[in-house]
Amino acid sequence: MTMTDQPVSEPVSPPRQSPLGRLVAFVRNTWRGLTSMRTALVLLFLLALGAIPGALLPQRNLNEQKVAQYIADRPTLGPWMDRFELFDVFASFWFTAIYVLLFISLVGCILPRTVDHYRALRTPPVRAPRNLTRLPHHYSGAAEQTPDDVITQVRNELRGWRTEVRPGTRDGEITLAAEKGYTRELGNLVFHLALVGLLIAIAVGKLFGYEGSVIVIANNGPGFCTTSPAVFDSFKAGNVNDGTGMAPICVRVKDFKADYLSNGQAEMFTSNIEYQSGDDLQSNTWRATQIQVNHPLRVAGDRIYLQGHGFAPKFTVTFPNGQTRTESIQWRPDDAMTFLSSGVLRIDPPGGMYATDEERRKNQIAIEGLFAPTALFHGTLMTSAFPEMNDPAVAVDIYRGDTGLDTGKPQSLFALDPEQVKQGRLSKEARVNLRPGESTSLPNGTKVTFDGAEEFVNLQVSHDPAQQWVLISAVTMMAGLLVSLLVKRRRIWVRVYPDEDRAGTLGKRRTVVEMGGLARTDQAGWGSEFDRLRARLLDARPDSAAAAKTTGE
Repeated sequence: MTMTDQPVSEPVSPPRQSPLGRLVAFVRNTWRGLTSMRTALVLLFLLALGAIPGALLPQRNLNEQKVAQYIADRPTLGPWMDRFELFDVFASFWFTAIYVLLFISLVGCILPRTVDHYRALRTPPVRAPRNLTRLPHHYSGAAEQTPDDVITQVRNELRGWRTEVRPGTRDGEITLAAEKGYTRELGNLVFHLALVGLLIAIAVGKLFGYEGSVIVIANNGPGFCTTSPAVFDSFKAGNVNDGTGMAPICVRVKDFKADYLSNGQAEMFTSNIEYQSGDDLQSNTWRATQIQVNHPLRVAGDRIYLQGHGFAPKFTVTFPNGQTRTESIQWRPDDAMTFLSSGVLRIDPPGGMYATDEERRKNQIAIEGLFAPTALFHGTLMTSAFPEMNDPAVAVDIYRGDTGLDTGKPQSLFALDPEQVKQGRLSKEARVNLRPGESTSLPNGTKVTFDGAEEFVNLQVSHDPAQQWVLISAVTMMAGLLVSLLVKRRRIWVRVYPDEDRAGTLGKRRTVVEMGGLARTDQAGWGSEFDRLRARLLDARPDSAAAAKTTGE
């Protein structure tokens, strides 16, 4: 039969996999890829990368007005950035997805490694290699003791090592395998377990915590009580805790003191406060304490932080009929080094002064301008030379008319509604620089007096039930990392057998001693440690060292 006449076998196609089998294979491969250490490192890098916009861009939960201004200044790019939640980074869908995937990946990596480490702890050290001279560090020599005595001496010196004694292949041969450094892998596992604990603690804090900021006038002002989110100027609720179950705490600020360097940089903020909590609310007992930056008051599971301060100019308006109104409100510090502040104060005439509400609205007073704690004038232009209140002054525009207080429309705390001015509902009647005690009069006889300024503090009430676990997890992570970096995994083997060819002094039989060492990781200094171990274990003497050979690579 010619080659052309030989039958050609049909190619055998692989069996087709069922849809269920393909689905199982897809899930299995996806799980293996997700739980690999490489994927965990990539996700950890993405988490760090995703946190960068949260540090560089204004965040809505911290300063919504700055976010609105940022978007308004970038009418094309700003709305797209908002669609990708770059102004709510830590609550965004993509940051949460990375967070959850990292958590799953770490758990999937750690569990198999924990099982493997448990098995390694129960497994005896590996047998001695056939040729110890091929190891990076080895030694060969002779001893006068019997093989049993040599092995007993070595084993007694290896306290803290895991050892296993086995018979060798020669007659009378004994081998000893010893291993140390298991805590290296344990430290690595502790580090990753603590990282998982840290992620869980942060998630619990986000779910059940809350955070609110409130501005309080110092010098025994009215203070506040944490009875509801409405008492805060800004409030961020947790995903589960909406703030309605807050522990009631009442706080009032007695004084505030800021320490400055000569260049105007703040060195420390200190405030003496009084507070009530728990049974104190029933007995009306006030407890005095002092808080500073990074030294909060911890009470009832909450923390009260002193975050910043500013100034609240005080004005007295004397209306034409002699009635007066005195008001003060916080103004926004525009310069962190000099505390030049801007703001607006809206004052409504006393009730019953005018016959109709329309006439009353036409005589409302608005004071808008700048406040300088240490005023410096360039002609009529005012600026601030230092953040401490040494020589306060204001540069203000005084308006009369409808300030919009009765409309119910939300307004900025620090600026007038420009529409009110544009429509003629508010008219500017004076522009003046005033020091404490100085006054100016409006055409209708109303007198405006600058009474000085009071300091206010910005307090933050924070509740995080998992904060202590965040600290514990972080400390445990550092401890595990140090252990995994400092501990070296190393193995040594000792083989002894009688030397049948040579006799020692006084007719005693000599024992051949071989020793080898191997570090599981590249660590500087293992060679010198091997030499010290050899000297301590075998007690090599000059007379026996003549026949010895030690090599370290």
